[in-house]
Amino acid sequence: MIEFSTIILQFESQGEKTGWTYIEIPADIAQQLKPGNKKSFRVKGMLDGLAVAGMALMPMGSGNFILALKADVRKAIRKNAGAVLTVKLEEDKDYKVEVPADLQECFDFEPEALQQFNTLPKSHRDYFIKWIESAKTNETRAKRIINTVNAMLRKWDYNTMIREMRKEL
Repeated sequence: MIEFSTIILQFESQGEKTGWTYIEIPADIAQQLKPGNKKSFRVKGMLDGLAVAGMALMPMGSGNFILALKADVRKAIRKNAGAVLTVKLEEDKDYKVEVPADLQECFDFEPEALQQFNTLPKSHRDYFIKWIESAKTNETRAKRIINTVNAMLRKWDYNTMIREMRKEL
C-alpha cells in the first residue's frame, strides 16, 4: 500500500468533468500501484480514516491519474477542495461488478446486445451497470435497462448514450 498526502482539487472547466472534486495521483505513484498501466483501474485503501474500495483511478495524460471524490466520500471525510488529505492506496484486484439479473434477462431476449456489451472493456461495462444500480425507483431502473440494451444495439458506448439521451430532453 502506498501512502502520501495531497490537496483536494476541483475542476473549474474540464468538459464532462467540470465541477468534479478529485485528487491527483502523480505518474510515479500510479506506476507503483500498477506498473506499466495507462488505463483506468480500481483501487482500495484509506482516505484519511475512511476505508474505500472499488474507486476508479482515471488517466489524465502525461502519466498522471485522478481519483474523483463524490459527495458522499467528501461528507464522510468532512473535507472539500483545498483541504489536505492523507491517502493510502493499492490496486483493488477483488473488485467485480456483476450483470444484474434484470439486465441479463433483457440480454437473453436481445443476444446481439449482449454480444456488443461483452465487446466493451470491463470498465465500460461497469459504467452501465453502476448507472442502472444507482436508480432510485423501479421505473428509473427499467428505463435505464432499456436505454442500455438500445445503446448496445446501436453500438454506442456509455458517453454516446448519455449524450444522445440529453439531446432528447
